[in-house]
Amino acid sequence: MSPTLSIRELAETEINEAADFYLVENPGLGGIFLDEVQSALGGMVDFPDAAPRIRGRVRKRIMAKFPYSLVCSVRRDGIKILAAAHHKRRPFCWRAWR
Repeated sequence: MSPTLSIRELAETEINEAADFYLVENPGLGGIFLDEVQSALGGMVDFPDAAPRIRGRVRKRIMAKFPYSLVCSVRRDGIKILAAAHHKRRPFCWRAWR
């Protein structure tokens, strides 16, 4: 059985804002970004322990094509996405949100 997945509202906002930015930069790039997010989320659900642990139960899944990581809390009852952290802007913003 796959763990349940939830996304903090702030993380969802970060994802949508990044997609909007990429869409403005290059038509179609926002969709590619969202596809990459979906792929990373699928990887987190299928293999939650594959993402490196960065603090306690918090793990980080680095996105392959974009300078973002999905930061999540992995527990027995599910996975909670805490942030979509840009590698150069506020990479540790999630610490205050746990």
